[in-house]
Amino acid sequence: MSPEQLSTDYARIEKAIRFLDREHPAAPSLVAVAEHVGLSEAHFQRLFTRWAGISPKRFLQHRTAEVVKRLLRERRPLLDVTFEAGLSGPGRLHDLVVNAEAVTPGEYQRAGAGLVMRYGFHPTPFGDCLVAVTSRGICHLAFTQPVTRAEALARLRHEWGGAEMVADQAGTRAAAAKAFPPPGTAPMPGLALHVKGTNFQLKVWRALLEIPPGSVTTYGDLATAIGDRKASRAVGTAVGSNPVSYLIPCHRVIRSTGELGGYAWGPDRKRTMLALEATRTEADPPSSSSVLRPSPAATRPERTPATPPVERRASTAGARRARSA
Repeated sequence: MSPEQLSTDYARIEKAIRFLDREHPAAPSLVAVAEHVGLSEAHFQRLFTRWAGISPKRFLQHRTAEVVKRLLRERRPLLDVTFEAGLSGPGRLHDLVVNAEAVTPGEYQRAGAGLVMRYGFHPTPFGDCLVAVTSRGICHLAFTQPVTRAEALARLRHEWGGAEMVADQAGTRAAAAKAFPPPGTAPMPGLALHVKGTNFQLKVWRALLEIPPGSVTTYGDLATAIGDRKASRAVGTAVGSNPVSYLIPCHRVIRSTGELGGYAWGPDRKRTMLALEATRTEADPPSSSSVLRPSPAATRPERTPATPPVERRASTAGARRARSA
């Protein structure tokens, strides 16, 4: 499928979901949704099945405006269980899929100086995105709407001001394909991330990696899970600072009221992601290999005037110590 076709498909799907949210009291039919996006019922059926891997009839069984609240009601204390069990060993909950490695303290300080970063723009099921990689993995993933390609690239250059930037559409294609596998297939093991953050941010991002598709948590519960229940606001800031959107699933964090909360790439995209994950999970519950997990990472501690940067390894034991501190 061409990149243009993927972008067109997503725009119609997002428009359809907005229509369903707005008109759900009237229980619109599939025909009405298809007409709203300018397609015949048969054409819309084919488009939706190609995009989602499930039929629109199954999707329409849900009031999409209520999906998030239902997920919130049904959520299990997964994060508590995960942190009690530890991140590896006999008690691990899921198989390793994502290797999340942090930049070294020196690389953090130098804003990536010495790193070569290759980038390209690629189509995804959720619209066009900018993907950037180093030799150690994906370091940046950002959707290009509501921002332009130029603005997305400017943000990347600002975030990694010291790195050498190389446009490489062909060289980043494989990473984009691995990040967004075809509908109906589980994520492939071995997806590598190479991220930059403080110790606190990395702790929050590791917790996000424990939330499986089809589930959500709240900012407050996430703060409790990392051992600082009063840090909801700081957790929200760390969630919003996620440099590899969707791969570290910040879209699975919502407010305790059931409201979506903020999302850098727009509430419609966040709602679409959650609704799709929820319906896919019900149609075909995920296997253990479809849940993302981090590996141990070299991290940089929070900076204070009295504390110089010190390299630290975030091991399983380290994660438990951080939680109990």
